[in-house]
Amino acid sequence: MDTKAFKRALNSSERYHRKGFGHQEEAAIALNTEYQSDLIQEIRNNNYHLRRGNVTIRLAQSFGFCWGVERAVAMAYETRQHFPSERIWITNEIIHNPSVNQRLREMDVQFIPVINTEKDFSGVGAGDVVILPAFGASVSEMQLLNDNGCTIVDTTCPWVSKVWNSVEKHKKRDYTSIVHGKYNHEETVATTSFADKYLVVLNLDQANFVANYILKGGDKEEFLTKFKNAHSEGFDPDRDLDCIGIANQTTMLKSETEQIGKLFERTMMQKYGPAALNDHFMSFNTICDATQERQDAMFELVDEDLTLMVVIGGYNSSNTTHLQEIAIERNIPSYHIDSAARIDVANNRVEHKPLGCDLEVKENWLPEGEIVVGVTSGASTPDKVVEDAIARIFETKTVVNG
Repeated sequence: MDTKAFKRALNSSERYHRKGFGHQEEAAIALNTEYQSDLIQEIRNNNYHLRRGNVTIRLAQSFGFCWGVERAVAMAYETRQHFPSERIWITNEIIHNPSVNQRLREMDVQFIPVINTEKDFSGVGAGDVVILPAFGASVSEMQLLNDNGCTIVDTTCPWVSKVWNSVEKHKKRDYTSIVHGKYNHEETVATTSFADKYLVVLNLDQANFVANYILKGGDKEEFLTKFKNAHSEGFDPDRDLDCIGIANQTTMLKSETEQIGKLFERTMMQKYGPAALNDHFMSFNTICDATQERQDAMFELVDEDLTLMVVIGGYNSSNTTHLQEIAIERNIPSYHIDSAARIDVANNRVEHKPLGCDLEVKENWLPEGEIVVGVTSGASTPDKVVEDAIARIFETKTVVNG
């Protein structure tokens, strides 16, 4: 598929919208009413500290809704207002936050059903309005919707689009895109759809495996088995790793993305020499500013003397789980929750998701005496959700103290 030609045709279509519909003020009022928090603003104004009784809250200095997420939600609200009677769909969660997605359902916005891991677009008809979420949609999905005569509202974050542009540059030079990400994450699925040849590496360990193969070769079948479902159709590591470009899922851990980029730069320099590096390697800075700021703030927060850490965000939110990783690396007791409802005030317990594990319940999770609780949230988490969680922490500690 000629993705550039398709994108040009899509951009010129009257049924394709990348901006709002002139209802920005009404959408902003609705978002402020439903998602903003006076308590969180109070904590910000108090140098990100709040003490009540024997509980001190230390809030990360960058957390919660990023600009791209806020833009996507506002555009979804505008879409409902602009198309009051049309059927409206979203190809996936608008963002990875259960309360925001539930609010859209209440506004009669439908979500494309998933059957056996595949999206079922059979219910979408000509004239329906379809919203593409903040992390984008694949080229094939966009083409299907366009061919079906749908009105498309594209809320894709500009940072994600920036990665797509990098992948297009790789393709133009017949390079393989090596993407640091999770191969089945919606954003990475969308990104790789813009590539002719790609390989997705989850972490530095996988990147090292690939770098070693580039330098020394190896068992091709072992390679393809290791990266099953994480490479383009017909991918051949003996042929397709001669020229590579680096891209990333924007919500991955910034430091690891940088390490992976430098690793492959060194690898290609070692194999082909400094003079030929630019003939075999491409790299662009596509690390999302908001992701970087939240991770940097988390690193600062875990340097403080914390009793425990609470990370708030959707369980399928990549940027939230990476914030959780930072706390775990510092051996700080850490609890990832998606809403305040996970905190059982009366019984001093919390239902949380340990990294890489299923949900579990922690009894007596708030200890007696003085405690300092670090709090942060992923880029898809509204301030109101953070406020509700902090309120429950204070309530629970009152019960613990008797």
